Amino acid sequence: MADVTGFPEFQSGMSLTSVERAVSEFRAARPVLVLCRDTAVLVAGVEGLEAPLAAALSHAAIATPRLVLPAARLRRLGLERTTPGSVALPTIDLKRIEQLALQIEAKVDAPVAPVVPLDETALELARIALTVPAVLVVPVNPADPALGFIERVQAVDVASFRSQAAKHLRIVGRAPVPLEGAPETEFVVFRGGEGLRDQVAIMIGKPDVSAPVPVRLHSACLTGDLFGSLKCDCGDQLRDTVEWMAKNGGGILLYLDQEGRGNGIANKMRAYKLQSQGWDTYDADEVLGFDLDQRRFDFAAEMLKQLGITNVDIMTNNPVKIAAMREAGLHVVSERRVIGRPTRENVRYLASKRERAGHFIDTDALVARLTAGE
Repeated sequence: MADVTGFPEFQSGMSLTSVERAVSEFRAARPVLVLCRDTAVLVAGVEGLEAPLAAALSHAAIATPRLVLPAARLRRLGLERTTPGSVALPTIDLKRIEQLALQIEAKVDAPVAPVVPLDETALELARIALTVPAVLVVPVNPADPALGFIERVQAVDVASFRSQAAKHLRIVGRAPVPLEGAPETEFVVFRGGEGLRDQVAIMIGKPDVSAPVPVRLHSACLTGDLFGSLKCDCGDQLRDTVEWMAKNGGGILLYLDQEGRGNGIANKMRAYKLQSQGWDTYDADEVLGFDLDQRRFDFAAEMLKQLGITNVDIMTNNPVKIAAMREAGLHVVSERRVIGRPTRENVRYLASKRERAGHFIDTDALVARLTAGE
């Protein structure tokens, strides 16, 4: 980490900056050096892993490299797992790595070892970077001069990144933005929370912050919100919430950059492709190595607190969002359900959300509405 002796006011943010730089390198398919006391590993994602990089990693290794996979992916490989694991790689074989990390019908062909803390750090780096959560971990000598140009990051900084980022949220811009059906609307932009992405609070009308404020935590959905995809109900939830708030004294919609339940747009499209082949939405994510939901909402609660809101009337079907607001110290006074239109393309998706993730959705009523042609 750089010497910031002369700038003590910046020191508290340096750990966040080092992780953000590491994330940028990781997303660009370049390796990152992760340090933990006297141990160091080069970490590279399976996305973009090509022969020249594999050869360089092999040359730098001082012990056997390993492929680290999350529990969800290991379950799809036929193992009963609730924790991540690693597979030793005597040689960095790109075809074998692709098979274990990405192929749909693959099987484990070697013993799976428990992970060590640096392996967990590597997976967390992949999650923050919104890449496929499968990581090549290569033990190296941190003093090797060949590694001098590679971005370095402390494992402890990666582990605490999300919680620290939530504490460093700040408002960077706000302006009135009249919307159709909600002319008195203000957009408030926050920086932080999920790393390199900005978040937006959309203030509808003039909600009374001394009373419970209607609030919706809405994770961005490019396909549904903007293009009207029939595969989900996100666009309907977004527009229906804004309309309801405008007609009922106002409220706040947090528009959170958490595409694909926190997996990112690229992984969402990979999952959509699997769904087109018959996979359930959650099974498709598991094939890619993701559990039910990667999202965190602590930074959303911090956004509300900075807007002076402590009592909320939460508009959601998701019990995780309700629990997250309470855990963050907000008072959830009441709950409202937000149900979009059923379509032949999204009924199975909605049923999966109820059955697999416990969402409060009456799918029988939705099917009845669909059958009746509503």
